[in-house]
Amino acid sequence: MSLDRMVFAFAGVMVLLSVALTMFVHPLFVWFTVFIGANLLQSAFTGFCPAAMIFKKLGARPGTAF
Repeated sequence: MSLDRMVFAFAGVMVLLSVALTMFVHPLFVWFTVFIGANLLQSAFTGFCPAAMIFKKLGARPGTAF
């Protein structure tokens, strides 16, 4: 799996997790969802993505190949 796809998958899982936490644990977990969205937005403009840096250190290869 490429680095880009790993970041997309991780972001999707985190959004779903934060929504589940909001629904079943406490409504203030909605701020976790807001944080994830803000991080996605800033990474689109700046190119800085902490998750991508971590996945790269773990050996993920850049590119769009499967």
